[in-house]
Amino acid sequence: MLPLDTGHFGYDQNSCGRGCWAQMTMASSGDEPSRLRLTSSFSKLHRSDPLVQCLAPRFARSMATEAPLPTMSFELADQTESSMSSDSFLIDTIPSPQSTTTPTSNSQSSESQVITTIYSWPTLEPLRFEMYPSNHLHIPLRRDILHRAVVYEGDKTRQGTASTKWRKDVHGTGRKVLPQKGTGRARAGDKKSPIRRGGGVAFGPHPRDFSTGLQRKVYDLAWRTALSYRYRRGELVVVDNKITIERHTGARLLTNIFEGNQWGSGFGRSTLVTSAYRERLFREMALVEMKRHGIVKDMFDVDVKDLLETGRIVIEKQALDTILKAHTSDIGAKNSMKRAAELVARARQASGVVEELEEFPETELRDEDLDDENLDELEEDEDFEGDGLFERARG
Repeated sequence: MLPLDTGHFGYDQNSCGRGCWAQMTMASSGDEPSRLRLTSSFSKLHRSDPLVQCLAPRFARSMATEAPLPTMSFELADQTESSMSSDSFLIDTIPSPQSTTTPTSNSQSSESQVITTIYSWPTLEPLRFEMYPSNHLHIPLRRDILHRAVVYEGDKTRQGTASTKWRKDVHGTGRKVLPQKGTGRARAGDKKSPIRRGGGVAFGPHPRDFSTGLQRKVYDLAWRTALSYRYRRGELVVVDNKITIERHTGARLLTNIFEGNQWGSGFGRSTLVTSAYRERLFREMALVEMKRHGIVKDMFDVDVKDLLETGRIVIEKQALDTILKAHTSDIGAKNSMKRAAELVARARQASGVVEELEEFPETELRDEDLDDENLDELEEDEDFEGDGLFERARG
């Protein structure tokens, strides 16, 4: 006697109705006629049946891939009491989900891809699909990485030009303005004192550099994290052609585009990212009535904060490809360092400077030995001959 295992189907008493749960409970409790009736009814399932609705695929987590239903097969001999012992209820193995990897021609054998819709400007008509690596537009959200990048950009943009004169910087004599005793007044020093009018400032600001440091790989990861966040929320609109406006349309066309696609102030302002500076577009977007709809920036003036500040990002495909290409230093960096190490090792052997590479063999390449300082020392070596090698190693 094989009990009916409801765990294979994802049943529970709350999602499945009372009727189907009662039937399954009776079948699993050992009632042979009930089990036969339940088994026979599986061959007559219909979409309107509540039992079929209980078999609907579920999501294990948000934005998960829909898992396929298990395939069921029933072997029924004679539906009589004599053949009840020989009946079997078989559940095939659930097939593993299909791989989402796509072979590429890069150094990696395969990498997962995500699909992006490419639109036309200004009609915003879908043109085609474009594939991007998942480590570009579908990486997990890291709030700590985004916070570090925004703080780094904010510190770097601070001018730090505030300047005041301290007591020592004020021009004037150091003579006491009053005698120490005999006047009946409070003790006083020179006229450059901070408590006197025309004196210096007590511990006032001086010009300084507020910028802080951040690793290049962390900053590049923040760029792709911000773009991935927009992509998963459906707030990344990629257009194929250039974002431009005609000479006689101006702000009227832009207003119709923002309001027609619900990109205006009532639905969150938008950020337009272009691949180059276009005077007419930037001039029209700078008007007061257009600022409530959004802003426009070229790709050289965009930072991580701009990608997170407004409701959505409308970016040209050329600008998106350039940004992703410029912020991928943390992807495949180890392979690049190993290739650079092999170039240096072969150049050393060819020049005869080192006959046996005991500290730096080709089979055990260390990334920490390939910094720019070591390459500079090797480049300054007079006995070493390798024109153009260091540019390729650093590249």
